[in-house]
Amino acid sequence: MNPILLDFPTEFETDRLFIRMPLPGDGAVTCESINASLKELQPWMPFAQKEQTVEETEVVIRQGYLNFLNRSDLRLLVFKKDTREFVASSGLHRINWDVPKFEIGYWIDTRYSRRGYMTEAVQGITDFAVRELKARRIEIRCDSLNTKSRAIPEKLGFALDGILKNDSVSVDGELRDTCIYSKIF
Repeated sequence: MNPILLDFPTEFETDRLFIRMPLPGDGAVTCESINASLKELQPWMPFAQKEQTVEETEVVIRQGYLNFLNRSDLRLLVFKKDTREFVASSGLHRINWDVPKFEIGYWIDTRYSRRGYMTEAVQGITDFAVRELKARRIEIRCDSLNTKSRAIPEKLGFALDGILKNDSVSVDGELRDTCIYSKIF
């Protein structure tokens, strides 16, 4: 079946979070969050090497919206359930619908870190992928030096499948190792 024909929810909730697909107009809140978190994001995220403009971020959000609709990439925005404050960006990427297999990526607004929101969001996204998308494999890949990012799959019981040596180039041009965590369903 062509994935564009798949119908599934575009939003869901966890205990404290409201998680949904990106929508046109989300660029301003996402941009503000990126810019507030630049110092923490810069070592890991290529997009965070300079302050963002609302227009640049809105373009990325609208592309994420289109990708969600055509099922090529399922970006998800994370908000506090009670206040609808933007907390993080995540999603299901590098999709292989034949398996089905997904990779969860994520970054959090620094102002909301160390409260368990990202761990809760990743667990919620994992549950959503298994329940709604019939996921058989979910991966989380991260730089081996990114201890905060590594802590999330480790807390959630993902297995460390391996570490790919000299697998990527960091934002400062150095060769880096990539950790691959997974859960099988």
